[in-house]
Amino acid sequence: MPYQWSEEERESISTLTLWPHQSLPPRGMAAFVLATFTMISLPLFGLLGTKLLWALLPFLLIAVFGIWYALNRSYTDRRILETLTISDAHTKLHRLNPRGQDQVWESNTYWVQTTLHPTEGPVPNYITLKGSGRDVEIGSFLSEEERIALYDELRSCFARHLTHAGST
Repeated sequence: MPYQWSEEERESISTLTLWPHQSLPPRGMAAFVLATFTMISLPLFGLLGTKLLWALLPFLLIAVFGIWYALNRSYTDRRILETLTISDAHTKLHRLNPRGQDQVWESNTYWVQTTLHPTEGPVPNYITLKGSGRDVEIGSFLSEEERIALYDELRSCFARHLTHAGST
């Protein structure tokens, strides 16, 4: 799954790091663009030495550039990183956006409510955290099954921190 938990036992801090799944790594993108260029240019070999080749070549290059641009844009749009830090007293969510400002949300752990919205929301099984008068989303880029699993893990993590805070 594209998220990872880390625990600091000594300080009783849990950290959740989430990122979107990257199905096409940069090397795969380069190979795809090169293969596309090769496949599109194969029919042009019959036109070598003619003026028609020069008439069709700009369209070939525009098509390859369009594919490269779309894949590169998709790759940079997926450069999101969310970090949720939960301690016994304090919870902080930090989201690094691919373009634009970073977003930070903080609340007292005792008042944080984790909510799963099965149908209402931009995606099915939408997860929100509520605290300090704000609702914030978490993991909206995950798959539906991953969000359900994450919701259960978040609830148990918050419960563990609240019982730990009550026992100290």
